[in-house]
Amino acid sequence: MAAASMVRAAGRRSRRVFDIFVAEVPWTVSSKELKEYFSQFGSVQRCQLPFDKDTGFHKRYCWIQFSTPQDVQNVLQKDSHILEGAKLALKQQPPRRRSQRKIESE
Repeated sequence: MAAASMVRAAGRRSRRVFDIFVAEVPWTVSSKELKEYFSQFGSVQRCQLPFDKDTGFHKRYCWIQFSTPQDVQNVLQKDSHILEGAKLALKQQPPRRRSQRKIESE
């Protein structure tokens, strides 16, 4: 019984999502370019760059999902992040499980 509990706990840890919120993203930068830039710090799992339905432009912020907490720390250790001449504003999001995000979005 204890072994099954340990396996479930390990599975929960592996499903954690580690995000950084990025603001002040230049209009000309795409999610592909953001993913390429942040991949120098670690394995980027996903880049979510929301778009405005009315204007068709992105909203100048995004979330970056990394594989490990170390990848997130690698990003935060750099003093400034500049893309196309604009300084990005980064903020670490508290790590949450995907199941928590699903509940919050409902």
